Amino acid sequence: MYLVYILYSDKLDKYYKGYTNSISERLKRHNAGYEKYTRYGTPWKLILTIEKPTKSDAIILESKLKNLNRERLELFIFKYQNSNPDD
Repeated sequence: MYLVYILYSDKLDKYYKGYTNSISERLKRHNAGYEKYTRYGTPWKLILTIEKPTKSDAIILESKLKNLNRERLELFIFKYQNSNPDD
């Protein structure tokens, strides 16, 4: 199982999108400054995670998210933060 995730930095007022199979380790790396792109935005907050069964599915969703403008990304976040998987 892979997770597509969205992080947010108050300091930079920016979102970061990625995928991983270990969200806790990945978030630690982002907040410890080990990742070049996210180094200056610490602390990053985990905003959303979405499970995908395969790495290729995760890469496809991550790519789609990276191509959204900020307004559409925030609509996506709002939709999935407020959806109930049991509906």
